[in-house]
Amino acid sequence: MFKKLTITALTALTLGAGGALAAGGGANVTDYDFSFEGPFGRYDQAQLQRGLQVYTEICSACHGLELVAFRTLADPGGPSLSDEAMRDYAETFEVFDEELEDWRPAKPTDHFPASMDPNAPDLSLMAKARAGFHGPHGTGLNQLFKGMGGAEYIATYLQSFTDDMKEEAGSFFYYNEVFPDNWSSMAPILYGDDVFYADGTEATMRQEAKDVAAFLMWAAEPHLMARKQAGFVSVMFLTVLTVLLYLTNKRLWAPYKPKKQI
Repeated sequence: MFKKLTITALTALTLGAGGALAAGGGANVTDYDFSFEGPFGRYDQAQLQRGLQVYTEICSACHGLELVAFRTLADPGGPSLSDEAMRDYAETFEVFDEELEDWRPAKPTDHFPASMDPNAPDLSLMAKARAGFHGPHGTGLNQLFKGMGGAEYIATYLQSFTDDMKEEAGSFFYYNEVFPDNWSSMAPILYGDDVFYADGTEATMRQEAKDVAAFLMWAAEPHLMARKQAGFVSVMFLTVLTVLLYLTNKRLWAPYKPKKQI
């Protein structure tokens, strides 16, 4: 599915920070129900593979993933490509080898190329750099169960363009309902049926936006599942330790406490 790349030209993605309402924007960030949300959430392997396809065929024309190594595409908990598929996919990219002083096909140990457009930000950590919503002040419950909403912001942003555009100083800007000042230097890139999903999933604009947002969340947090598991084990350990300390304390001080008179 990834051997042959179909690259679509696009302009720079300049995502802005968001709140419950995107700063300066007039539309709400949609609260999508991603599988990786919550203390026990997990990445959807099929969705990550679809998101990788959207990134490859559309986003990689301008945007890079410099912090992501190709070999991680085969890691458990991520897109989980087979070793052969991962190697074939890596070879579709070229990297500059300083020792050879020439370009060569990428290897599993290489990282994704940098952004092709100097004005296009790298997307490696974009899902963590953006926030779509915030929980009640002082409790953080929304963040605990839904995260900061970076994936939601990206998915909503990609679907919030209108037909309005303007030109300033020779540059074109496109109206986006959730962008901070509503005018983005990036043109709309998703229209639906932009890619063909091999698993039969209908490639609607909403589906494509959610898939690539989920993939970018994984790119920013590839060890999210391991972190959640470690956190759960730590909480369980501390709970058991607390109970044992309470029982030990009670037993040690029992001889010194006055007995209740009947």
